[in-house]
Amino acid sequence: MTSFIIKDHLDRPQAPSWTPNTDSNCTFCRIINNELPAHRVYEDDEIIAILDILPLRRGHTLVIPKIHCARLSELPADYAAATGIAVSRVAQALTKALDSTALNVVCNQEYAQVVPHVHYHIIPAPTFGASSEPPKPSKVSSSKPPTMKEMHRMEFESRCELDDDDAGMLAREIRARL
Repeated sequence: MTSFIIKDHLDRPQAPSWTPNTDSNCTFCRIINNELPAHRVYEDDEIIAILDILPLRRGHTLVIPKIHCARLSELPADYAAATGIAVSRVAQALTKALDSTALNVVCNQEYAQVVPHVHYHIIPAPTFGASSEPPKPSKVSSSKPPTMKEMHRMEFESRCELDDDDAGMLAREIRARL
């Protein structure tokens, strides 16, 4: 008796209130929905943490709420709390995996925000003198400190793509310490 009613609804689009708060054009939403690959180091119902594909330094990790929200100032409180907890857990595991407690934690809002989806960067501090990071020649005069623009340029130019094998190994090391 009701089969004709059911058939009428088979190809009907879902109401917006039934679909998750995602953006099909957002890189992070696509990673969250398993449409793009990523080296996942942490995940729960509200948060995902992945290795940055263009890291400033080895271990550069992004902690991302699973709700699409472009600005931290608009992130719902429950997701903000979950993000804070995840940042702390991932930072602790990262310091153990890298055997260094020096980190920089950053969340950009609009300024310097490449992907318009709230995310925190957990960036290990440089290890000066370590064999894994050769010193970069300075392009700025040593007589005066570099300007903010010069520092951003130097930092961007020092980035290189994430090595897939190293990323897989590092992601396992971080997950083992969560």
